[in-house]
Amino acid sequence: MKPSTTKNNNFFPYILLFVQPIFMATNIIVARGGVEYVPPISLAFWRWFFVFLILLPFFYSEIYKKRKFLKKEFYKLFFLGLMGCGVCGAFPFIAGMSTTMANMGIIYTSSPVFIVILSVFLFSEKISLNRIVGLIICLIGVITIITKGNFNYLVNFSFTTGDFWMLGAAIGWALYSIYLLNWKSKFSLMGRFTLIAFFGFISLFPFYILEETLFFDTKFNSTFLAWVLFAAISPGIIAFSLYTKVQRYLGASLTGFTLYLFAVYGAIFGIILFEEMLLPFHYYGGALVFAGVYIARKIKTI
Repeated sequence: MKPSTTKNNNFFPYILLFVQPIFMATNIIVARGGVEYVPPISLAFWRWFFVFLILLPFFYSEIYKKRKFLKKEFYKLFFLGLMGCGVCGAFPFIAGMSTTMANMGIIYTSSPVFIVILSVFLFSEKISLNRIVGLIICLIGVITIITKGNFNYLVNFSFTTGDFWMLGAAIGWALYSIYLLNWKSKFSLMGRFTLIAFFGFISLFPFYILEETLFFDTKFNSTFLAWVLFAAISPGIIAFSLYTKVQRYLGASLTGFTLYLFAVYGAIFGIILFEEMLLPFHYYGGALVFAGVYIARKIKTI
């Protein structure tokens, strides 16, 4: 499935390309703050349960009218829910328990690379030279931010268990992204997202029960509710629905560049909310990321 064509003077999709990661990056707030109060799989499970609960009243009528298509799209919707909500919902929270934020950031920036490779091999998407150059520039910018400008960090980089969880999340996001765009659906954008959220928390349910039984107990209180609702609305409903809309305009490979902007905005949130300092490498890395996205938006293929 090709992205929708737009007029040359229509900058709306590109505005969304820069706006969407603002909401997506609030997941960093959840990863750094929420997991202190809610166990990781429990947080992912209840997050997507509430996403479904919030959206269902608005899209129940559509889902009911088109229920005959559920059987035909069942496996596709379940796969999207498993990848987008299950793998990408729980794996980063689990990873954060045994690896550093720097490691998580470096590994997660591999997802756009996977998106480009899988889009080419699975769906023959044409990739422009500008997009490849932009991807490389973005990657250098993100690594500059994550390593604080000290590239010796990469030389001494060592894998932990959490790093493999994060690699799984990066691959899962790539699979979610390309199949979300290329699998056609009879449901509207938000109607399908409601069903993806449903299959997302269903896919997480067995692992949530195991976590509750063998590892952690969830404390159901006002703090739990606040973190779950925040995770459901900002990096959940808003970020995922905007991501889907951007994909329809720009395709999977270019939309994957939101993960690089995600890293920049995540650093900004760290400065605002976690009293991290704004240092020169933030400026250099951020400038490289924005320059890379600008170059990548040129859609002429070679």
